[in-house]
Amino acid sequence: MKCKQHLETYLRENHTSFLTQHHPIAYTAQEIAASEHVPGKMVVKVVMVMADGNLAMLAVSAPAHVNFMKAKNVLHAKEVMLVKEEEFAGAFPDSEVGAMPPFGNLYDLPVYVDSKLAEDDRIVMQTGTPTDTLSMKYADFERLVKPKVADLTGPR
Repeated sequence: MKCKQHLETYLRENHTSFLTQHHPIAYTAQEIAASEHVPGKMVVKVVMVMADGNLAMLAVSAPAHVNFMKAKNVLHAKEVMLVKEEEFAGAFPDSEVGAMPPFGNLYDLPVYVDSKLAEDDRIVMQTGTPTDTLSMKYADFERLVKPKVADLTGPR
């Protein structure tokens, strides 16, 4: 099953409302925001990191930058490094590389959400392709994923 269908099935099984949108190819969260005419702060950018040898998913708003010192503290790690796409592609076999949704729970990965993203009522995310997105209430996302919410962004 492809990521989009897997995610939609999961949301329906959990009685969660969502809207899907199809748009021209967009590879970055900022491009998605522009294509969908929504503020970048609503669009989830997934950043994959290695924390002391363990893969973790960070979810931040499109214009934000992960502050790796903050991430180290939040993840209780001595070392947190950005992971190249080819290094984590195997963790998301049903998704195009770089287009995975922030549902790390579906891939046995911990999810950390930046507190600024958690302030929005609705969030927009990719669904495994560079042409499809899904929007849903942040509260529903938090209920299903159970991420750790913390301050992860700021100056590089």
